[in-house]
Amino acid sequence: MEYLYIFLSILFALTGLAGAVLPVLPGPPLSFAALLLLLLCDGIEIGTMQLVIAGLFAVFVTILDYIAPVWFTKKFGGSKYGTWGATIGLFVGLFMGPLGIIICPFLGAFIGELANETPPTDAVKVAFMTFAAFMLTTGLKLVYGIYMFVMVLAEAWGFIWK
Repeated sequence: MEYLYIFLSILFALTGLAGAVLPVLPGPPLSFAALLLLLLCDGIEIGTMQLVIAGLFAVFVTILDYIAPVWFTKKFGGSKYGTWGATIGLFVGLFMGPLGIIICPFLGAFIGELANETPPTDAVKVAFMTFAAFMLTTGLKLVYGIYMFVMVLAEAWGFIWK
């Protein structure tokens, strides 16, 4: 049964890592769930402090992922159109590869602000800030996802080779 838990844990960690860039997947919570699954294995012990810190960071990054783009957009004079444009741009960018994931949210925010009749110079500023928030939260989710994936692999490897 432990090997099933290890397999599921690695699967959750990989899915959590994918969720760092795919907005339809809750990356940090899935990565944290991967760590929790390992606790079901006899012989794998993860420290309480490590679990608490990993869990708090998952909550922090997840909340920040929802708040930062809206806050950055509003802080720099953006509208709901800019936020929605960036979100739609991200979905479109998923089908265009890595470059699309980077460029399309910026273009979406810019087009959204233009649709709101924002002057073009202000629309560019808002688009850059929306893009900056996206890059910040995506970067944090990636770092967390990679860390959790490596931790899960290390724990699984140690269990298998005992």
